[in-house]
Amino acid sequence: MILKFRQPPGFTMLLACVQTDVQFASVEANLKTVTDTLDQLANQHVELAVFPECMLTGYAFESRSDASAVAVRDNGPEIEKIVATAKRTGVALTVGTLLAEGEQLYNAALLIDGSGIVGRYHKVHLPHLGVDRFVDRGKIPYQAYTLDQSGARVGMAICYDSSFPEPMRVLGLQGADIIALGTNWPVAASRTAEIVPPARSMENHLFFVAANRIGSERGFDFCGLSSICGPDGVELARAAGDEPTILLADVDLQAARNKRIERTPGKHVIDRFADRRPEFYDMITTSLDKPGSR
Repeated sequence: MILKFRQPPGFTMLLACVQTDVQFASVEANLKTVTDTLDQLANQHVELAVFPECMLTGYAFESRSDASAVAVRDNGPEIEKIVATAKRTGVALTVGTLLAEGEQLYNAALLIDGSGIVGRYHKVHLPHLGVDRFVDRGKIPYQAYTLDQSGARVGMAICYDSSFPEPMRVLGLQGADIIALGTNWPVAASRTAEIVPPARSMENHLFFVAANRIGSERGFDFCGLSSICGPDGVELARAAGDEPTILLADVDLQAARNKRIERTPGKHVIDRFADRRPEFYDMITTSLDKPGSR
């Protein structure tokens, strides 16, 4: 199913949010899903596609060794094939995978276009769930990466990261036009899927693409409910449930870059960045120790 949101003329970029099933521990099958989808999206003239968390590998591993056996490397043949497909189709993408770097194992997201890996992110906020119990915590700072073809500035986050407003604000301050969030939200997190994307897009006045997976994996049922939200938290496209769905939305990058909102000219004006008072927020950067923290 393809759901498309069309804006009036002048909007400059077409986004795709890919809600799909993932085959557990079958990189070859999942890689085919990604490349076949890119071919399909090229026919729609999509410029950026967002895929779910752990799209290439699956998520519900029960040990680090089992997860490591499936993890890909960023110079491996799987990524090379995605880069080649992105180059041929002209569709850039963010894709989730377990990523091995030396002895380290990360739950990662990669921003890829025809030139290669444009940006990478290793999941920082790790819940006690699935493979996140066994991976290493990411240390790459949150940052926005620029796509040459469209000029879009893209920030990446993964699933549980979005439950924390601070990193989403950092991506906004880094100049992100779009936050690409790959997720594996289970049914128990359905309210998160419904509430968080509109809130984070509104807080930061940018486009927020939340691509959740569907299907079942080792006792987990995933809820779908993927979405594309625009500045001010407006839902541009939303999956109705847990069916395979591709959401499309035309977006104007300038709408995300103009943080000044005049609801009533001269009488009701807000700017969620210029109006901040960070000198009052010191406590946000203070860590709270808790048993079993890592």
